[in-house]
Amino acid sequence: MKSLTTSVYTFEDLLNGKFLYVDKTETIWKMLEPSKGIYFLSRPRRFGKSLTLSTLKAVFQNKKYLFKGLALENKPHDWKKYPVIHLDLGGKEVRTADELKVYLSDRVNKIADDYDVKLSLKAYDARFHELIETLGEKDKTVILIDEYDKPILDNATNKNIENIRETLESFYSVIKATEPYQRFVLMTGVSKFSKVSVFSKLNNLTDITMDAKFATMLGYTQEELEENFSEHIAHVCREQKMNRAALLDKLKLWYNGYKFHQNAETVYNPVSIGKFFESAGEFKNYWFETGTPSFLLKLAKKQQFDFENELSRPVSELAFASYEVDKLKTLPLLFQTGYLTIKGTEEKKMTRYFLDFPNLEVELAFEAYLLDEYSGVNKENVSVFTTDIAVMLEDGDIDGAMEKMKCFFANIPYDIQIANEKYYQTIFYIIFRLIGLFIEAEARTNI
Repeated sequence: MKSLTTSVYTFEDLLNGKFLYVDKTETIWKMLEPSKGIYFLSRPRRFGKSLTLSTLKAVFQNKKYLFKGLALENKPHDWKKYPVIHLDLGGKEVRTADELKVYLSDRVNKIADDYDVKLSLKAYDARFHELIETLGEKDKTVILIDEYDKPILDNATNKNIENIRETLESFYSVIKATEPYQRFVLMTGVSKFSKVSVFSKLNNLTDITMDAKFATMLGYTQEELEENFSEHIAHVCREQKMNRAALLDKLKLWYNGYKFHQNAETVYNPVSIGKFFESAGEFKNYWFETGTPSFLLKLAKKQQFDFENELSRPVSELAFASYEVDKLKTLPLLFQTGYLTIKGTEEKKMTRYFLDFPNLEVELAFEAYLLDEYSGVNKENVSVFTTDIAVMLEDGDIDGAMEKMKCFFANIPYDIQIANEKYYQTIFYIIFRLIGLFIEAEARTNI
């Protein structure tokens, strides 16, 4: 039984450490097939973006020996060594444009030193341009940028966000200007911001975020789960005295459900699956443990986001496409960060999408945090409260359930009470979603 890890993101270290690796190189090859490609891919955090970039880095560094036994080994590829510019903007949290410029300059300088390139220009974006041009004069350059949007997301509510956006815009515009020197480009992130050069000026960029060919490149399909984790599944079944079919059904309910194209297969969150088996099969919220959506919760509350309405009606793709930094919208952020996903579609002149939480892990955790944000009731107490209500309703104890509900609302701190009926309606909606009941508020009817 191969060892598992959720903390190693480097392809070479993963294989050298003999950790379990789910072979995604068949799909990765589809990006390599053209003689040149400039791509963008958006996926939720902790979904394998960094590992994908690391895998590509190994390909372009001509480390073919690492791919022995993997799908890419037998694919037509030139296996030539290229200079690789690999930038990870998630490596440090920056709070000002000046800090960001220093960080970008430092990373560019480090890569220049690795290739013995002497840079003469001073400005951070000019040095990036000089590096690409110098490396690309001899051999075409490969550019891999991870978490391109991290500085924006970290400062989304700060007053200096426009300065940070402009800094990134100047930096990323270099990619378009140096296009003749490039062999391959891939930028990854969580969100799609329209004014950071990536979508507004890189008109040769191919966005594969919602491309059916790459919909399952990150995350695990059902077949990949059962094939690669068969020994771990068998081990959990023995430990918990659970039959295989029941365990697979429960795993699907808790951790599957992410869909990145309307016709694509759903996938599992890789971190959740890894941590589940590392924890000997304990069903809990692993993905949320790696980072809570406090900013999103505050944004939903501030914009009075109507969860019931948005999760019950179809929306066009424009509803979760790219958007401007200074005009943040709750729905596209919820979708792009993985808290909502595609649950169904309908065709009426154009494709329209129904969105909902991908699985039980995300729904239970997000709604508990959301109820905490709206009501001030500690999230740790939310599950106890909703379980008590559910039991009372199942037992037909309506009076007890009503009394419990009154106590809950009475405990909402006076300083967050708002003279807005919709605010309290949202709290009711979240409570009943957590209980597991269908709820429809203010249904319009002539009855």
